[in-house]
Amino acid sequence: MFTGIIEEIGTVKRMTRGKRSVVLEIEAHKILEDTKIGDSISTNGVCLTVTELGADFFRADVMPETVSRSGLGEFRPGDRVNLERALTLKSRLGGHLVAGHVDGTGTITALERDDNAIGITIRTSPELLRYILEKGSIAVDGVSLTVVYADEAVFRVAVIPHTQTETTLTSRKPGDTVNIENDMIARYVEKLLGGNGKKNGLSLDFLQENGF
Repeated sequence: MFTGIIEEIGTVKRMTRGKRSVVLEIEAHKILEDTKIGDSISTNGVCLTVTELGADFFRADVMPETVSRSGLGEFRPGDRVNLERALTLKSRLGGHLVAGHVDGTGTITALERDDNAIGITIRTSPELLRYILEKGSIAVDGVSLTVVYADEAVFRVAVIPHTQTETTLTSRKPGDTVNIENDMIARYVEKLLGGNGKKNGLSLDFLQENGF
């Protein structure tokens, strides 16, 4: 579990491609201070397990499911990535609850400056947009952000100066792919309300019958 508050920008050192999988080697410093093999590190929003550690890098396996759902397979050596260590019970929850289980990807269509903020417009699928609403939380490349606009085709987030300097978001450009994780609470609520097409679950009738 993560918060979406990026701790460090790392650099892809090496990629080893399998038939449908990838092994990533990522240069980092701060996040390695107390990291052990087996720990989880959010890498552009994807929860990866550390399989090997060096003085200035870690390696992680990316399975085919993750390659297909995220943009990790598009990495090239030299690419910069957002990194965050897993949340601990002593950590402050400065962003929102982020699982590191990416729902899919989006494509940046525009970056526009608005005074001290930079607005990023992202096009994504209807399957993801159904959970995205104005003022709701979303993780884009692992960064916890607030949605400022959403319609049937795109959504927009605004990036404050601190986030501009501490993440890779504003170095991206139109046409780039970003990883998206929707607010997990929305999916659970939908399932409980029977919005996934199943008849079981909560409904307005059920709530009224039980005094709600």
